[in-house]
Amino acid sequence: MANAPASTARTDRFFTLPVVILIFASFMLGMSEFVVVGILPDIATGLKVSEVTVGNLVAIFAFVYAPCTPLGSAISGRFPRFATYLTLMGVFLAGNVLCAFAPNYPVLLAARLLIASVSGTLVAIAMTFAPDVTQVHYRTKFIAWVFSGFSIASVVGVPIGTSIANAFGWRVTFYLISALTVALMVLMFTVLPRNSHIVKVGFLSQFRLFFDRRIHLGVLIVVCGAGSSYVFYTYLTPILRDEVHLPERYVSLGLVVYGVACLWSNLYAGKLAERGRGVEPLFHLRWVFLAHAVLLCSLAVAHWLSWYGAIALILLGMFMYLFNASSQVLYMDVAAQSHPGSMNLAASLNSMSFNIGIAIGSAVGGVVNDHLGLTWLGPVGAVFALLAMVMSMMLGTIGKRVER
Repeated sequence: MANAPASTARTDRFFTLPVVILIFASFMLGMSEFVVVGILPDIATGLKVSEVTVGNLVAIFAFVYAPCTPLGSAISGRFPRFATYLTLMGVFLAGNVLCAFAPNYPVLLAARLLIASVSGTLVAIAMTFAPDVTQVHYRTKFIAWVFSGFSIASVVGVPIGTSIANAFGWRVTFYLISALTVALMVLMFTVLPRNSHIVKVGFLSQFRLFFDRRIHLGVLIVVCGAGSSYVFYTYLTPILRDEVHLPERYVSLGLVVYGVACLWSNLYAGKLAERGRGVEPLFHLRWVFLAHAVLLCSLAVAHWLSWYGAIALILLGMFMYLFNASSQVLYMDVAAQSHPGSMNLAASLNSMSFNIGIAIGSAVGGVVNDHLGLTWLGPVGAVFALLAMVMSMMLGTIGKRVER
């Protein structure tokens, strides 16, 4: 059984069963992480807390996700991959079951922290399956599709979860996530390869990767890129309702449309990542960050021009993940070139960086929403996008100097 997936990978098909399962795993991780955005008002009403308090779950989740991801990934490289992956999926399942039965906000918070502690490591381990489940020329495509699992969750999972919450209560959404996770684990046990690539370098030695200036800038670009979107995305449901004036019955549809835009963003990110190696793909995105900043500023007029607000949100979804695959290429190429013992850790950096950005963006969004209102979320997000543009320009300069 262990050799079957590897032989499947030797065919030239991309969508083999192991690849589809790893994409579906990302879908489940994304649905569990992001569904709070769609059912935020339902949780607030059910637990008798404010929407901002529930919105803080997004930031807190990311604050835990970020440090646990590199630590978990560095540790996981020293143990059998298959067993570690399934064990962490078991922890993920336990967290979602606890969410479903949480009697109050503190218990729900503890459940979300449990999920956050393993989610990033699960993504990083999934990336390390690439050589065993697909051909080398599909590397950027595999990266893009694994990340796209999160966008598919936005397109399908979050709107379905929101609709289920509206019809049957928010707890049923977590029952569904738990049931799908059980089915996924059965499939993983059946088809994923058992072979491991155990890291033989010391635990602390892996973290030398963090002293590379290209890694510094790559992390900061992703932090700012994610922060620019999550300033407003955390409050997407209230924005659709109160700024774009979308009737309550169409909010789920609005989330679907936004999710489709995000899916396109993730898939097109794979195309952009093919433009060179190392720092080159991310450096080429400097003008994308500038365009994103301009679009975010224009979101401020949504309250007065609902039709424009709807168009702007779709376009913002199309910008949301354009840097994902390029940043992952940067981390993996730098590790392969200069720090070969840190590949597991390198695979975790995009998830870590993105969730630091989520945490900062969500926290800033909460402050802006409380003190200035929803209208100002876009312009504040634009500041992050501009910072990402500046750092991508610096990356191009430093990267060329280092790689000479």
